[in-house]
Order: sequence, then structure tokens, then C-alpha cells
Amino acid sequence: MSMPLYASPEQLMRERSEIARRGIARGRSVVVLKYAGGVLFVAEVPPKSTLRKVSELYDRIGFAAAGRYSQFDSLRRGGIKHAELWGFAYDRRDVSARQLANVYAQTLSSIFTDQLMPYEVEICVAEVGATSEQDQMFRLTYDGSIVDEPRYVVMGGNTDPISTALKETVNEGMELGEALGVAVRALSKSSSPSTGASSSSSSSSAGNNNGNAGELLGPEKLEVAILDRSRPRRAFRRISGEALTALLPTTETPPAADESKKDEPPTDAPGGE
Repeated sequence: MSMPLYASPEQLMRERSEIARRGIARGRSVVVLKYAGGVLFVAEVPPKSTLRKVSELYDRIGFAAAGRYSQFDSLRRGGIKHAELWGFAYDRRDVSARQLANVYAQTLSSIFTDQLMPYEVEICVAEVGATSEQDQMFRLTYDGSIVDEPRYVVMGGNTDPISTALKETVNEGMELGEALGVAVRALSKSSSPSTGASSSSSSSSAGNNNGNAGELLGPEKLEVAILDRSRPRRAFRRISGEALTALLPTTETPPAADESKKDEPPTDAPGGE
């Protein structure tokens, strides 16, 4: 009689975490950040894709996710249903991003501990307030952990170069065009999804993509939406088409070549031939 294989609970948790992290790293990146007029969502998507990674949850609450689409879309629909029922039973003002984040945390935590396979997702729940100080962004990981992010959220793909770029460029009080330019430049530093099985392969893939340093993501590869503080009730609004093209930054040419020319001596010697 053969004995069944035994694995400690700690080992099972480590293996599930590794599975979830690998699945999320294979996806395309999403950036959520605050700007003067509200909250900006920018996601990298395949060209001509109709799948949405950014969505509205309630009046002034937005949702963004990275990872396995079928899983985070079911979470999105569940969040909308919970918000609608809660707002109908009590008051629309009682629905908040913090409340929805707690519901998502309980759901993800139970899935991670009770089911054989975890959800390979990371999600962000954001709410725009009457002032910038009242804006909120909550990042939730595959195991139900919640982080209250003060400035920006990066999810999916190879997040290290994107987080580094945002840390150096994100400022308080940015206008929409400036904030979108900051997000697009950061996403362009890691513009292809990782296909490797570890974080080291993700880094090498991102390093190869950085060869096109001056090439920015175009509007066909971006999904952009905002929570607009100035809108009276439903703050969520998508930006696409000509409106998005007008806001996107242009490719910047490095000024190094021009500066080197300034230091070159004149070709003609004084006094002629």
C-alpha cells in the first residue's frame, strides 16, 4: 500500500503564490495614478482588442485589473452587483471604494486558501472625492492583501521599470495631459508581456524592449479612462479616438546629438586657406 504524498501548508501557500505571480507577470501592465482632476487609468492592451481591463464600478468608483481576464471580469461583475444592491438597500453615498476593497479582499483570501488554484489577478479599486485629498486607491493582490496607495498603482507585467519611472516623474497637481504622458512613458519602458517562468526572465525581456527608448505606445495599444471630479454624479469616463490622440505625448528626440555638435570645433580654420 503506497503512502499519499504530504506537503506542508507553508509549502502549498508558497506554490500557490508562485503560480499567481507567474500568471500576473505574463499579462500586460496597468497604471493608475492621481492627477489634479481625479484619477487616471492607463492600461496596455493588444491592438484592436475589445476586452476591457478598466471599468466603472459605481457612481464615483473605478476598477482596473491585470492577470487572467475571465477571473478579474467575474470579480468586476460581482463588485458591480454588490455596489448596486448596497446602494439600493441603503443610500448611494454609503457605497465606497474602501467597502468594495474589503469585499474583494475577503473573496480573494477565501479563494487563495480554500481552492486548489488561486486567482491569477491583481486589482485596483479607486474612488474620486470632492478634493484631491479625498481620492482613494486600493490595490488588492491574489491572496486578498490590501494596500492603500497614496500616489500611483502599477500592476501586471514587469512592474520594476514602470514603478521606477513613476517614482521619479509623478508629481502632485499634474494636469490630465501631463499625467497621461507620465503614465505612457512609464508603460513604454516595459511594453511587452513577459513570457518567462520567473522574474529574471521578465527583467531580461523588459531589458530587450528598452532598446526602442524613444518609441512610445500608440493609442491603438492603450485603454484610457478617468474618474473626473467635475462630473456631477457618474465620474467615470473613457478617453479614446481623437481625444486620446490629442492628449498623448509625442516621441521625444534625445538632445545629445545637438549638444555634441555645439562642442565641435569649426571646420574652417581662421584666416581661410
